[in-house]
Amino acid sequence: MIDPAFFHDQPTLTTSQLRLEPLGPGHFDTALAARPDRESRRLTGTHVETTDDDVADRLHRASIADDRADWAIVRSHDGMYVGEVSLRDFDPYNESMDFHIELSNSAVFGMGFGSEATKAVVNYGLEVVHLHRITLRVVDYNTRAQRLYSKIGFHPEGLLRDAWFWDGEWSDVILMAIVSEH
Repeated sequence: MIDPAFFHDQPTLTTSQLRLEPLGPGHFDTALAARPDRESRRLTGTHVETTDDDVADRLHRASIADDRADWAIVRSHDGMYVGEVSLRDFDPYNESMDFHIELSNSAVFGMGFGSEATKAVVNYGLEVVHLHRITLRVVDYNTRAQRLYSKIGFHPEGLLRDAWFWDGEWSDVILMAIVSEH
């Protein structure tokens, strides 16, 4: 069984462009300033704009959680906050977790931040934590994310029909997973 200490004492992860810092109250100002724009919310299914109190509460909960790992995605060269990434829904008996990423706004799309953050967190989950399986859900119209996840090694496993409602239209959600080679 996996030791939950991996989620209490998670490290800062680094990539060529990014620093993934354990998410917490110290990110309040930058998270507030970089609230997701409409396009980012549409791609992640976030229907409600968050209040200052919502952000403060979420950051506090992230800092004390012992069953998930949350990171702020920060650009290395200037410290700009560009989003958040997490491993959540820890299942210790099946050594699995769910992956989630949200870039703060469409201005940072296409710069490789999502790719680098995803690779770093998936590697941490599989190689350091020794998860057997990481799953995710992606809406069918987010083809950019689907290509990225496939390149990293996620495989489609199922389809949730009409599971995503946005702007009066239903869309399907694709279930994907990557499994450890250990």
